[in-house]
Amino acid sequence: EPLPPPLPKKQLQRAESLPEPGSSRRCHGDPEPRAGSILYSTPVLRHGQGAPPRDRPSWTPKKTLTKSQSLGEPLAPSSSQQAPAPRLKELTFGTADGELGQLLQSPAGVSGVVLGCQEASLARLSAHMQEELLGPEQRQQLLQAELAGKGWAALRVLNPQPCCQSGDAWYFRVGFTFEHSQLQFAAKVPKPCCSSLGLQSSLGTYCSIQRLLGRFTDRLPQELLLPGIPGKQSQGPSSEEPACPAPQPVLQVLLCAEVPQQTLADFVKGSHALHRTSPGHYERLGCLLLLQLCTGLEHLQQQNVAQGDLCPENLLLVQCPCPPRSQQGQKEPPGLSLPRLLISSFFKVQEKPRPCSSSQEQDWSQGLAATSPPAAAELNVGRLIYQILHVDISLENILGSRSKKLPEIPSLSIYSAGLKRLATLLLHRDPQERVSLQQARALLQVLLWGPRQELFARSRKSLGLLRSWLEVKRALLLLRFAESSAGAGVSPGLEEWLCCQYFQGVTEHTLYQVTQLLY
Repeated sequence: EPLPPPLPKKQLQRAESLPEPGSSRRCHGDPEPRAGSILYSTPVLRHGQGAPPRDRPSWTPKKTLTKSQSLGEPLAPSSSQQAPAPRLKELTFGTADGELGQLLQSPAGVSGVVLGCQEASLARLSAHMQEELLGPEQRQQLLQAELAGKGWAALRVLNPQPCCQSGDAWYFRVGFTFEHSQLQFAAKVPKPCCSSLGLQSSLGTYCSIQRLLGRFTDRLPQELLLPGIPGKQSQGPSSEEPACPAPQPVLQVLLCAEVPQQTLADFVKGSHALHRTSPGHYERLGCLLLLQLCTGLEHLQQQNVAQGDLCPENLLLVQCPCPPRSQQGQKEPPGLSLPRLLISSFFKVQEKPRPCSSSQEQDWSQGLAATSPPAAAELNVGRLIYQILHVDISLENILGSRSKKLPEIPSLSIYSAGLKRLATLLLHRDPQERVSLQQARALLQVLLWGPRQELFARSRKSLGLLRSWLEVKRALLLLRFAESSAGAGVSPGLEEWLCCQYFQGVTEHTLYQVTQLLY
């Protein structure tokens, strides 16, 4: 039979839209793709319990193809491509209604847009509060360049007495003129065999890490009173002729951005009465100080650096910026203001730790000699919990035989039981059962800002319940910031920044795991 006539050539009919990169459906069991930060994605609101992980919707308009177009032909520009929908972090109250309409027609709808805007707003607030606490990064870089190559001659010693003495250094308050303003910072004079200057200069800027502005080697000024080192203060008053003062030693000096007020050891020693009279306030302060420490130790671990001699004598406390205008006339009870905690001594993990600052610390370090640096940090943080709560704890309590129990922590406030639970998890004799620093930080955040155990009194704990709690708390936190700013004019401080960081990054999955550990 003759062959049928050839069919006329037709262009292939394409689908209505091209698939977006990464938009293909995942097979069952594939891991959910996670963005680098939840601040640049919008969660989809789901109902019910036990639902699968939510996908991250794409707000980029699809590239439409007509049926007469083939895959190789160029696309004609459409109105949606000419005016792409804005990303959620770029939305403001003044965003045009046409752009808002595109977002409201997305699969997430109104709830997804609102939740995404809240996360983006928390990110902006967190960045603003961090700049208020630390100062602009660009200004610090300019100051570092100005201080390069300068020594004592360019500085004004504001007080010959040390403003603070830690286990490994003396700190002196000095002044410097920069851009027609008078700045104050600390000159750190390390004690013999306690220098980590080269390492500290490479750690960058982080809220709970001591910031380095400059360094130099010079002879100490005669007026400085350096305990334990002969100088001007060691002149004999009984000599008949005026004796020439002994020359001050030549030492390396660090210039640090923050002027320490006291060490954590000084704070704990002077707060016994405060702990008795205001246990709730004091133990909340303890939680906030431990939270700052854990975040700083996490940052160091990421850079393969460890804290040297992790003890209260080597943790510095710095007064936060002065209170906002509406609070300046108010009297705050002594000791209730939250200071910044700074880690100030470091060593590389593969290096041998520096000599200890006391015989007690030497005994403690010898007991931890067989422990890896991260595990030693966890044990030390657990020990610090007892010291902050004024409960005596010895090396034998922690590393002794299995029959020895940890000391009891008295229940004085709503934070006592949680701190006791955290200390037990950090000091567990089985290394496999100890919590990590990341888990310790998350436990402290839940202990401070919830969810508390009463949330699960009437409803069974589930991812859906925790997700709803998280979304409501984020909205209430933003309302609190707005009302405080418009009403009393209260500027957010260190505690608000720490809280903002928590709600900016936490997920319902993390909350589920942490509440299981804590409660």
